[in-house]
Amino acid sequence: MTNAVIEVEGAKVSFGAVRALDGVTLGVMPGECVGLVGHNGAGKSTIVSIINGGLTPHEGTISGDGERLDRYGINAARARGVRCVFQELSLCPNLSILENARIMHRALGGFGWRARAARIIETSLDTIFPGHGIDSGQTVGDLSIAERQMVEIAMAFSDSGVAPRLVILDEPTSSLDASLARQMLDHVRRFVATGGSVILISHILHEILETSDRVVVMKDGRVVAERPAHDFDHHGLVEAMGSVAKDEALQRTARELVTAPMVLSYPAHGLPFTARQGEIIGLAGLAGHGQTELLLALHASKSGNWLPKHDPLVTFVAGDRRLNGVFELWSILRNFSIASLGDLSRRGIVRHDDEAQKGADWKRRIEIRTPDMENSILSLSGGNQQKVLFARALATRARIVLMDDPMRGVDIGTKQEVYEIIRQEAADGRTFIWYSTEMDEVRLSDRVYVFREGRITAELVGDAVSEKNIIAASFEGAAA
Repeated sequence: MTNAVIEVEGAKVSFGAVRALDGVTLGVMPGECVGLVGHNGAGKSTIVSIINGGLTPHEGTISGDGERLDRYGINAARARGVRCVFQELSLCPNLSILENARIMHRALGGFGWRARAARIIETSLDTIFPGHGIDSGQTVGDLSIAERQMVEIAMAFSDSGVAPRLVILDEPTSSLDASLARQMLDHVRRFVATGGSVILISHILHEILETSDRVVVMKDGRVVAERPAHDFDHHGLVEAMGSVAKDEALQRTARELVTAPMVLSYPAHGLPFTARQGEIIGLAGLAGHGQTELLLALHASKSGNWLPKHDPLVTFVAGDRRLNGVFELWSILRNFSIASLGDLSRRGIVRHDDEAQKGADWKRRIEIRTPDMENSILSLSGGNQQKVLFARALATRARIVLMDDPMRGVDIGTKQEVYEIIRQEAADGRTFIWYSTEMDEVRLSDRVYVFREGRITAELVGDAVSEKNIIAASFEGAAA
C-alpha cells in the first residue's frame, strides 16, 4: 500500500477568535497533483503552513510515508523534500539569485559553491522556462516580479542533494503571462508523471481543472468538497466554493466612448497612448514588456513631486503589494485610509470616527475578511491585503485609477464583485488603466494596448479584443 508523502489529520488552528482551521484532513500521494481552492481566508494558507512545517496545529496529527511525525518543523519538512513557493515571494531582494539559492539549499556550502549553485539554478530555470533570459548572478531586486516568481519556482524544483518530493505552489502564475504560465504548468505535469507530488493553489480555475488529479475545496476553515478533478467543471467548482457562477461577468459591455472628453495622453514608444473619460483601458502583452513602466510614468507625470494633492487626478493600485503596496507595521485601517487623509482631516488632525466609518463601509462593500480593521495588515491573507489596496484607491477622489495587475491572488467571487464596481465607477465617469496577466480581465476593457519590448505595437477596440489578436501582437517583430 502506498502512503501519503505528507498527511495532516484533524487539524485545528485558531488565531484569537478566528478559527482558521476546523478539523481539516489533507494528504498528498506520490505522483499526484492536488488542486486546493477556496475564497480568500478559507484556510488554504494555514493548512499549507502546517504541511510546510511553518506552523504546528493546535489539534491534529501529521504523518509522512506512514510514520507519525511528532516533531515536525521547517527543517524536518525540507529534509523530506517538501518545498513551497509562497504567494508573497520570499527571495531576499538585496542578494543575488545565487546567494538566495545558497540560503535555500544549505548543502551548497564550501569551496566552489557559487559554481555549483549556478549550475543547479540555471538547469532548473532552463528546464521549466526555456529561453528565460535570466542571469543567475543578477541581484533579485533588479528583476521584474515575473522574473522573481520564475526564480522562486525554479529553486523549489531544483535538487542540491535532497530531491523535491512535494512542491507546494501558492498562486504560482499570479505574475506570469499566459506563455510563462503554460511552461510552468507543463513542468508540473512532467514532475507528477515521474512520481513527484504537487499542491497547486490558484484562483485561476482552468489551471486547477487542467492540471490537478484531485481537487479539494475549502471554506471557512473546513474541507467542503473533495473529488477527482474530472468530476468538476468551472461552474460546479465555483458553486462548491460557495459563489454563484457569473460567467456573464467576464463579458465586456460595448459602450460608445469616442465622444467622451480626453483625460490623459502620453507619448509612449510605438503607438501614442490616450485615455478618455469613463474608459476601461487594458494593457496587455508578455509580462515585463513595458506595461508597469507606462503606469509608473503616467502616475509620475500627473502627481505632485512630494506633497500629495488634496484633489488628486490619479491613484495607483500596486501589483507587488509587499514591495509597493502595504505598510507592514500598520493596521488594516491605516493602510486603507492613508490615501484619503485629506478628506478625513480637519486642520491637520485625522477625524478618527470618520476614518473608522469609511473603513467599515469599504470593509463591507469589498468583503475584507477581518473581525477588526485595527488588526495588523499582515493578519490578512494575500488576497485580502490586495482588497485593502483596491479599496484604498477607490476611496479617493482621483478620476483616473492606474492598476498594475491588481487582482493577483484574489478569489473569483471577489473578482466578480470588483469587476462590477469597476463597471459602475466607469459608468460614472472614472477612467481605469489596467495591466493584467489574465485574459478574462483584459476582455473587460473598452480598448487594449498591446506591448512588445517596451513599445505599444497594437491598439485593439471592441470585438478585436481577443486572445488571438493579443498573442499575435505580443509576438509581432519577435526573432524567429
